[in-house]
Amino acid sequence: MTDLTKLRPGLEGHAELLVGEEHTAPRIGSGRVRVLATPVMINLMEAAALDAVENLIPAGHQSLGTQLDVRHIAATPVGMRVRATARLISVDGRTLEFRVEARDEKDLIGDGSHQRLVVNVARFDQRVQAKLARS
Repeated sequence: MTDLTKLRPGLEGHAELLVGEEHTAPRIGSGRVRVLATPVMINLMEAAALDAVENLIPAGHQSLGTQLDVRHIAATPVGMRVRATARLISVDGRTLEFRVEARDEKDLIGDGSHQRLVVNVARFDQRVQAKLARS
């Protein structure tokens, strides 16, 4: 059994980004307006969750994102900084549940929940390779 006792509710992680053209909806393919793309905001939220827990997960294991339920509620223009925060709210076996949010320099721009699953990297890779072999 994997020892996840270091993972306790309340752990918090952060990730930041200065919005550039490469982070906009037209560049990502998720819209036409030159503002922070929703997929980029979501990636920042996942990075914040990783920041909260990844260094506490035992060697040979890592967490994988399995579920996201987020709102993107305000636009962020190019040149503005965005900071995502993820707070671990529960640990149920290998399942980690986070509350996530993102803010730019003026507003809350997104919030929601994010779930990650702790996996054994070697076993996970074996399943991926077996899937490729079936192709």
